[in-house]
Amino acid sequence: MTIHPTWRATTLCLLLLTGFVIPSSAQQSGVESKPAVPDNVAPHSAPTQPLPFSHKQHATLGLQCQACHTNPDPGVLMTFPATAKCVSCHIAAATDTPAIVSLHAYSESKAAIPWVRVYAVTKGVTWNHRAHLESGVQCATCHGDISQADAVSETKATLAMASCIGCHEAQAANTACITCHAWPTDQLLGLE
Repeated sequence: MTIHPTWRATTLCLLLLTGFVIPSSAQQSGVESKPAVPDNVAPHSAPTQPLPFSHKQHATLGLQCQACHTNPDPGVLMTFPATAKCVSCHIAAATDTPAIVSLHAYSESKAAIPWVRVYAVTKGVTWNHRAHLESGVQCATCHGDISQADAVSETKATLAMASCIGCHEAQAANTACITCHAWPTDQLLGLE
């Protein structure tokens, strides 16, 4: 008998929702802690970006995440800053470095900087940054302390379903499968 992959995923989801999740050490000890996505078990290298960019260096200037990363409708993704936004500061600051010379070349060509996204949403997951931001989740909860990173890599286990469920449980947020996953259609189940 062959088990359809969708049913395997549904079974896994049900197991996780019914408590087949190993509690964190804070839960085991009875100590309450602010939920955060755990670190990735294996290190992930930072992707090569078109321009070197240090969040650490820019954070020392007092810049907040939302100053460069906006959340336009419908709120799914955070954006990368427009080239003009970067140039607005770098007309006077560090104008002669190779990176800033390249920045000005992007600006003069009216091209967007082709930043490489570090965190990607897993196929089959419905994700919305806005819902999380509006509920008070801080960027560092899922992405770590980016303000200390010279190069951003996937340091947090954001793709682990247990991370999401653990946080949702800690915040008394909905943990029903349909919260993050579309219910399989008859076509996906092979019933049509």
